Amino acid sequence: MDLRKLALAAAQHSHSPYSHAKVGSAIVMEDGSVFQGCNIENSSFGGTVCAERVAIWKAISEGHKQIKRVYVYTDAGWPPCGMCRQVMSEFAAPDLEIIIGDKAGKEQILKFKDIMPLAFTPEHLTKK
Repeated sequence: MDLRKLALAAAQHSHSPYSHAKVGSAIVMEDGSVFQGCNIENSSFGGTVCAERVAIWKAISEGHKQIKRVYVYTDAGWPPCGMCRQVMSEFAAPDLEIIIGDKAGKEQILKFKDIMPLAFTPEHLTKK
């Protein structure tokens, strides 16, 4: 499956009248299911949701629990924001891979543990 193509397609649905930045994401869950998301801005700004979180919410709302791979597309190749990284940490497979793509076709492949060292995870709340 071509995650880049799916993320680019998702970016076309972006609602970004304020930043004009179209962001698309495609995620692969542990069982191979794929979900797409785009950024959805809101005039209150606090109501804005990033593409990665839209894709994650869709997956979780359909019963999937562990993310294996995340592709994030922006024209400039932006990485996931801090809030998206925190949300990913809740559902990250141990070897979660983040792929960042840009308009020129350049891709950067990173391990989640490298972009979110010492992540606050559910395990912190269950340790006694």
